[in-house]
Amino acid sequence: MNDERVSAVSRRFPAGAEVIAGTGVHVRVWAPNRTQIEVVRADEGARWPLEPEEDGYWSALIRELRTGDRYWFCLDGNQLRPDPCSRFQPEGPHGASQIVDPTPFTWTDAAWRGVRREGQILYEMHVGTFTHAGTWRAAIEHLPALARLGISIIEMMPVCEFAGAFGWGYDGVDLYAPSHLYGEPDDLREFVDRAHALGIGIILDVVYNHVGPDGNYLEEFSPDYFTDKHENDWGRAINFEGPWPAREFFVANAAYWIHEYHFDGLRLDATQDIHDQSSEHVLRSIAARAREAAGTRGVYLVAENEPQQGRLVRDPAKGGYGLDALWNDDFHHTSVVALTGRREAYYSDYKGSTQELISCAKYGFLYQGQHYSWQNQRRGRPALDLPHCAFVAFLENHDQVANSAFGRRLHQLTSPGRLRAMTALLLLGPATPLLFQGQEFNSSAPFLYFADHKKELQESIRSGRREFLAQFDSLKDPAVSGRLPSPTDRQQFERCKLDQSERDAHAEARLLHEDLIALRRGDAVIGGGRARIDGAVVVPEALVIRYFGGDAGDRLLLVNLGCDLDVTPCPEPLLAPPADGDWVLTWSSEAPRYGGQGTAPVNTDGQWRIPGECALLLTALEPSR
Repeated sequence: MNDERVSAVSRRFPAGAEVIAGTGVHVRVWAPNRTQIEVVRADEGARWPLEPEEDGYWSALIRELRTGDRYWFCLDGNQLRPDPCSRFQPEGPHGASQIVDPTPFTWTDAAWRGVRREGQILYEMHVGTFTHAGTWRAAIEHLPALARLGISIIEMMPVCEFAGAFGWGYDGVDLYAPSHLYGEPDDLREFVDRAHALGIGIILDVVYNHVGPDGNYLEEFSPDYFTDKHENDWGRAINFEGPWPAREFFVANAAYWIHEYHFDGLRLDATQDIHDQSSEHVLRSIAARAREAAGTRGVYLVAENEPQQGRLVRDPAKGGYGLDALWNDDFHHTSVVALTGRREAYYSDYKGSTQELISCAKYGFLYQGQHYSWQNQRRGRPALDLPHCAFVAFLENHDQVANSAFGRRLHQLTSPGRLRAMTALLLLGPATPLLFQGQEFNSSAPFLYFADHKKELQESIRSGRREFLAQFDSLKDPAVSGRLPSPTDRQQFERCKLDQSERDAHAEARLLHEDLIALRRGDAVIGGGRARIDGAVVVPEALVIRYFGGDAGDRLLLVNLGCDLDVTPCPEPLLAPPADGDWVLTWSSEAPRYGGQGTAPVNTDGQWRIPGECALLLTALEPSR
């Protein structure tokens, strides 16, 4: 079949089944330790041999295959396995692969220029629970509501194929195949295309630190995909230092989602478990390849990194990896302590103080190399040089809502006024804010850890979850531990689905978020991302952040987490008005439209009075000229 070979230049990606217009399907797979590989059509068993290449790949152009055909790889004449680079698994990870041609889909986003790092509002979405139907098509119906809210980027939790009928997606096994649970591949394309039409970018949460335990056939094609050289919190470590094709499988995957599905970037999960001592770290390679795949469009690359290593977002010319932003767990942890007063487990190194909140606003991470008693070691690396937009701040995300006994939302764990004030700090603060689905309307649905796996894995999942939650002393209470939801119970998954009608039923919470986002995006000083800021503790329960806006005027954000406060005397220079000018109240979290009790006039010429559990925004009023 040498005359049937298609050069690598004709392919979009190194491996998988790709339709060659008017010719057939070119199939390529890396399996250096196999002696024979055949493609088997699933419906009637027709077979075609693949030919070996010098670098461990096998390939052939098969004229008889068509879009929609289902096929297997037959390894050494006796093992039928799905394609490791399958573009779709209509019957799940253990079923046959399906040939997908992305070219017939009609994109309408030719004018879309992508996204950039500055000025974003992120929204984390789990497609399976965002709507009752749990599909991309159902989610499309609610994109206009997110556009009205002011969301600029949806961060979609992992969607590559995984085992079971429900799950978070972090145990994916077919990294090139969007999950059949959420719809067809073109449904995902339609979701992205419609989002772009509404001005919303979409980034995808990808997992390159491990592969799921059920349905992972990579090792049968080559054991070199994995290594025992490095420890890994989630399974065997990926072998990024081994043969080039093993590394390329993951680097190309980053480009694949951007090229074929028009994603606007990636959220890289648990990068602390992506181990690589190569001359160029794989994260740097992924960033470069993702930007190359986007062409002239801007992409946004954000990482989860528990050790808080600033080099991930520094310029490669300065030894960095070239990502755009890092999740800031420090902001979350100190905010939750401030809201709830609970300091158990990994919250124990935070006091929830106004000084900590100010430091997060000014410097991003709180821990940049200091001793961290929870881990009994230093945590973090210097990040004082990073811009504010390089930190993603949040009050809720999928992990943190679920890392509790019953997956309750913050509005169920703190007072309304205090949550409104902290929401203002999140959405008017200098970092890039992220909301978790349903947060914007005080969703009554919990968000729990759920995972459907084969029977022999279920007990280990349940026991693993119990062991994880045991770090919280309060969850050892028999009255609580006996009621912990089982992650393998489908009913618990169903409970997590949002009731989208609550957008209207809980209008006060929705209006709070809408107004704050509109204020942030419409204010040249706060939303511009370039203003110099400073902050101070007014009293132990209250803080002030000042934005220095130059010709556009300054802004003051006052957050009072205590009782009513009379700011007299006020020997704090950040409260001083501009020369010969004054401050005017622009916004209050105690407005009745948000469920507040109203705000007394702010008299900066006399005794300032800041309502308890309230946030105020004041704008510099320059003297008339």
